Amino acid sequence: MPFQKIESEKLANAVVRQIEQLILQGILRPGERLPSERELSERLGVSRPSLREAVAELQESGLLTTRAGAGIYVAEVLDSAFSPALIRLFARNDQALFDYISFRRDMEGLAAERAAQCGSDTDLAVIQTLFSQMEAAHSKRNPTQEAQLDAQFHMAIIEASHNVIMIHMMRAMFDLLAEGVFYNRSMMFRNRGTRSKLLDQHRAINEAIQRRDASAARKAIAAHMEFVEVEMAAMRRAERNEATARLRLEHNR
Repeated sequence: MPFQKIESEKLANAVVRQIEQLILQGILRPGERLPSERELSERLGVSRPSLREAVAELQESGLLTTRAGAGIYVAEVLDSAFSPALIRLFARNDQALFDYISFRRDMEGLAAERAAQCGSDTDLAVIQTLFSQMEAAHSKRNPTQEAQLDAQFHMAIIEASHNVIMIHMMRAMFDLLAEGVFYNRSMMFRNRGTRSKLLDQHRAINEAIQRRDASAARKAIAAHMEFVEVEMAAMRRAERNEATARLRLEHNR
C-alpha cells in the first residue's frame, strides 16, 4: 500500500486525509485489512496515539471498522448500493441483464479510452500482467480462474481511468456480477470455443491500451460486450427452452 511519511505538524488530521484519499481512489478496498498499528505508525511516521486518534475519527465517520481479534478494516461501504429486494429483481429479469451489459459497454468503453490516454505505466503493466495470467489460465483449461481474472482485468482498466466516481460505481456493479446476480461468468468460460473468442477479445483490448490507442480500446470493449450480449441471449433462450421441456415432460407423466 502506498502510504507516505506524515510531516510532524500534520499528525492525526493528515493520517485521516491520507487514508480517506486511498479509500476514495480505490487503492484501499472495502473489506481490506489495514496493517497492524505498529507497522502502520512506522510507515506513516506518526506516533501510535496520533494513529489511534485518526483511526477513531475514521471509525466514527463509517470508513473504518474494527473486527474483534482481527484488526482494522475498510468498511464495506458499498453494501447499500442496491437494496436486497432490487438485487433479487435484477437476478430474474432479462431487461436488467441486457441493460447491465449496455451500461458496461458504455462505462468500460470510456474507462478503456481514458486508460489508454492517461493511465500510468504502472497501470498498464498491471493490465498486461492480468492478461498474461488469463492466457496461462486458458492454456491450463481452468474456466473458473479465467472468469476470476476476467473480472480483475476489467477492474484494472476501470482503475486505470483514475475517475474515482467510476471506480466506486463499477466496483459495486462488479460485486453484483461476482455474486452471479446478472450472470455467471464461469458459465461462459466452460465452452471451449467461447473461451478462445473471449481471450482474443481481451487480447485486442489489452493491445489497444498498451499502445495507447484510445479509439481502438473503446471499440475493442464495445465488440467484447456485444459478444457477451449475444452469448447471454443464447444462454437465456436455452434455459427457457429447457424449462419448457421439463414442464412438458412432467405434464405427460
